[in-house]
Amino acid sequence: MIFQFLGGLGLFLFAIKYMGDGLQKAAGDRLRDILDKFTTNPLMGVLVGIAVTVLIQSSSGTTVITVGLVSAGLMKLRQAIGVIMGANIGTTVTAFIIGIDVGAYAYPIMALGAVCLFFFKKNTVQNIGQVLFGFGGLFVGLELMSGGMKPLRDWQPFLDLTVQMADIPILGVVVGTIFTLIVQSSSATVGILQGLYAEGLIPLQGALPVLFGDNIGTTITAILAALGASVAARRAAATHVLFNVVGTIIFMLLLGLFTNYVEWISGVLNLDPKMQIAFAHGTFNVANTIVQLPFVGAWAYFVTKLIPGEDSIIEHSPKFLDKNLIAKSPSVALGQAKMEVVRMGEYSIQGLEETLTMLKTANMKSTDKVAQLEEAINNLDRKSTEYLVELSKQPLSSHDSQVHHALFENIRDIERIGDHVENIVELLQYRESNRVRLSAQALQELEEMFAYTMDTVKMTIECLDKRDINLAKQVIDHENEIDNMERRLRKLHIKRLNEGTCSGSAGIVFADIVSNLERIGDHASNIAETVLA
Repeated sequence: MIFQFLGGLGLFLFAIKYMGDGLQKAAGDRLRDILDKFTTNPLMGVLVGIAVTVLIQSSSGTTVITVGLVSAGLMKLRQAIGVIMGANIGTTVTAFIIGIDVGAYAYPIMALGAVCLFFFKKNTVQNIGQVLFGFGGLFVGLELMSGGMKPLRDWQPFLDLTVQMADIPILGVVVGTIFTLIVQSSSATVGILQGLYAEGLIPLQGALPVLFGDNIGTTITAILAALGASVAARRAAATHVLFNVVGTIIFMLLLGLFTNYVEWISGVLNLDPKMQIAFAHGTFNVANTIVQLPFVGAWAYFVTKLIPGEDSIIEHSPKFLDKNLIAKSPSVALGQAKMEVVRMGEYSIQGLEETLTMLKTANMKSTDKVAQLEEAINNLDRKSTEYLVELSKQPLSSHDSQVHHALFENIRDIERIGDHVENIVELLQYRESNRVRLSAQALQELEEMFAYTMDTVKMTIECLDKRDINLAKQVIDHENEIDNMERRLRKLHIKRLNEGTCSGSAGIVFADIVSNLERIGDHASNIAETVLA
C-alpha cells in the first residue's frame, strides 16, 4: 500500500513539474518580464499571479520567482503581496483539473504526448507533447495514490484519526500543514485529499481544515527561497505565510458556515466529491484574497516592522530615463541617458570589487551579488538602448548626435565588462569546486593586475561622466600598461608550468583570468576613445 501510494505521489509530482515546465517553455519563458511589467498595482499583481501560476502549475514556483524579483530590486513589496495572493488563487486550477474525471483517458493522452516528444523535432510540438504527457501522468499518479489509499478504509488507526480531525478541526490544519511541508506541493496534497474524500475516507468537516493547512504548508518553499536572501525577500516570504495563516484563522472561525456553503453549492451544482473539494479550495483562496487585498499597504507596513533592517537592494530599474523629456527637450533627455550609462558603469565597478575580494579570500559568498549586478547591467543596457533609439527620432545638434552615438558604444562596452567579470567569477567557482591551487606568486600577480584594471575602469567611468579629456588619455596609457602586464604574466606563467611549480588546471585558470582582465582594459579604452573623439 505504502509503495503504491509513494510511487503514485512521485509520478504525480513529476507530472505536475513536467507539465509546468512544458507550459513555461511554450509561453516563451518570459514570466519574469511579465511579472515585472504588469504588476503596477496590487490588483494587477493578483491577476498576474493567477495567470503565471496557471501557466507553470505551481504557486510555490510563482512565489519563488516573486521573492527573487523583490530580492533583485525589480519589484516592490506591495506589488509582490498582490502576486502572492494571485498565486494562491491560481493554484486552485489544478484541483479543478483533478475534479474533472478524465482519468479514463489518461493513458491515451500520455501516448499522444510521447508521440509529440519522440517523433517530432519542432520545439513547439515538443512543448505541447511535454504538457500532454505531464497532464496524463498527473491522472495516472492520482489513480495509483487512490488505489494505494483504499485499504485505509479498514485500518482502525486511520479511521480514528479522521474522526478526531472532524471533532478537533485544528488537528486537520496541523496534518495538512505538515504533509504539505514534507511533499512541498499543495497541489499534490489537495489531490490526495480529493482522493480520500471521494473514497469516503474522510468527512467534509474533517477535510476542510486539512485544506486550510495545505495552504499554510505551501509557504515553506517561499521561506526556503528567502533564506539568506535580502531583507525585502524575507519580508515577501513572511507576507505569504501570514496571509495564509490569517486566512485559515478566519475560515476556522467560520468553519460551520463554510461547511454548510460547500454542501449547498454541491447540491445546487450537483458536484461530485472531488469537485466539492476543488470548489472549497477555490472559494477559500478567492474569498481570502478579497478580504485581505484592501490591506496590502497595512501588510507591507507590518512585515517591515516585523523584519526590520535596511536592505542593500541592487536597483535594476532605470532612475534617470524620463520618456516625457524625449520630445520636450531632447538635449536634457540625452544628459539623463548619460547619467544612466554612468550608473551602469558604477555597477560594473562594484562587480569588479566583489570579484577581487573573492579572488583574495577564496570566499564565494558574493557570487549572488555579482550575478545580481550583472543582471542589473543587462536590464539597464536594454532600457537605455530603447531610450536612445526613441531619442534618435528627435532632431539633435551635431554635438548631441556625436554624444548620442558614443553612448550606444559605451553601453555595449560596459555590458561586455560585466560579461568578463561574470567569466572571472565562473573561473573562481571552478577553482573552488575543483580545489585548484594557485601559487602565492601567481595570486600576487593576479591581484596586482586586477587592482590596476579596476582602477582603470574607475578612471574610465569618471572620464565618461565628466567628459574629461586628460583622464581619457590616462585611461589609454593604463590600457597599454594592462597589455604589457598581460604579456609579462603569460611569460611568467609559462615559466612556472615548465618548472612544475604550477599545475595545468591552475595554469588554465590563471591564463583565462588574465585574458579577461586584458579584455576589460580594451573596453575601458574604447570608452575613453569616445570621449577623445
